[in-house]
Parts: sequence; C-alpha cells; structure tokens
Amino acid sequence: MATPLPGIRACVFDAYGTLFDYASAAAGCRDVLGERLGPLTALWRDKQLQYTWLRALQGRHADFWQVTGDALDFALETLGLDHPPLRARLMDLYLSLDVFPEVPVMLQRLKGAGLKTAILSNGSPKMLDAVVRKAGIAELLDAVLSVELVGVYKPHPKVYQLAVDHLAIPAGAISFQSSNHGTLTPLQPSACASCGATATARGRSACRASRTTRLRRSRSSRRW
Repeated sequence: MATPLPGIRACVFDAYGTLFDYASAAAGCRDVLGERLGPLTALWRDKQLQYTWLRALQGRHADFWQVTGDALDFALETLGLDHPPLRARLMDLYLSLDVFPEVPVMLQRLKGAGLKTAILSNGSPKMLDAVVRKAGIAELLDAVLSVELVGVYKPHPKVYQLAVDHLAIPAGAISFQSSNHGTLTPLQPSACASCGATATARGRSACRASRTTRLRRSRSSRRW
C-alpha cells in the first residue's frame, strides 16, 4: 500500500474531539439534560480547554481529570444544574467516550501503510487507558502519550517532543492530527521543530477526511 503522506513516518493524534467524541458524555444524560444538552456540552468543553491553556501559561499544573471536573462544575453552575448525581454520572461517562466510527479502520489502514500511530493527549493516563480500551484500538497504536509525562499542557513544546522521543522518529517525519485549533499554536518558536499538524473543522474527527484511506494536509496544516 502506498504511504498516505509522502515523507511522513508517523501519525500522532489528539484524543478528545479527534478520535473520541467528547459530546457523547453529555449525550448519555439526555434524559436529565433535555434542551440543556447542547449548551452543557459546548460550555464544558470550552472551559476544559481554557483551563488547560491558563494552567500551561501560569505554570500551575493539575491533571486533566481535575480540569475536566472543574470545567464541568462551572458549566453545571452556569446552567443552574445543581445535581450531584448528574455530575458523578457525567464524569463516569467521560471515561467511556464513544470513538468516532471511522477511527479503527483509519488506524488499520495507516498501520497497513507502514506508519507508526500514537495518541498525544492532555488526558491523564487513567482517562486515556479507559477510552482506548473501550474503543478496542490499543493494538493499533504504537504509543499512548499523556502530558503527565512532562507536567504541562499543550501547546507547550515539551508535549510535542514526547512524540519525537518515544517514537524515535525525526520531527519532520511526524504528522500531528487535531480537531482542536488551540493545540496548534506553539508557546515558543522552538516548538516549530516538533511535529507536523493537520487541523480540521472544530468538533469533527480529524479522521473524517480519511474515509478514502488518505490523510490529507489541510490549508491550516503546520510543520512543527
């Protein structure tokens, strides 16, 4: 099989919103949330990302499980949803997010093309292990890397260096796929040497563009 991306030896994926549908957590509580399902999903995710950026900038790290809980608390309070059992249920569901349906086949095709594959995520090891096991894609990944290894969130350069070091592949031969635009802006110019990036419309799986077995570079693609 031909290599999908010339010169690329590894595809590294963001997890949430790219491989796994973060909206599926709130969707699992549709019976309680009703018309507030959409607003909760959006606000929870927005605050989750904002809190990681703030913590990265301020050097005040806490793992993604705490950040996810803090963001959920803000969203629930803002929407007037003071319901402890609902909070517990939503957090549990975040450990069993749905994988986007095209992901397993896409990973199989990349592996068949001789590429290494990995996840590089803000998620804590516990969170990533749970969603990867539920999706049944562990054997299709060469590595599952958490920012906890360096103690800082994306887009700090140290995070992207993890992929280079663990895969033992030069930065220029790695393509990073993310549906989250906030992970594509390095904090320092030195981060531009870390890995390649392909961004898609926010909220879509980055692999949806790969239905025909190829991962295309989008107009927003950057080489890091």
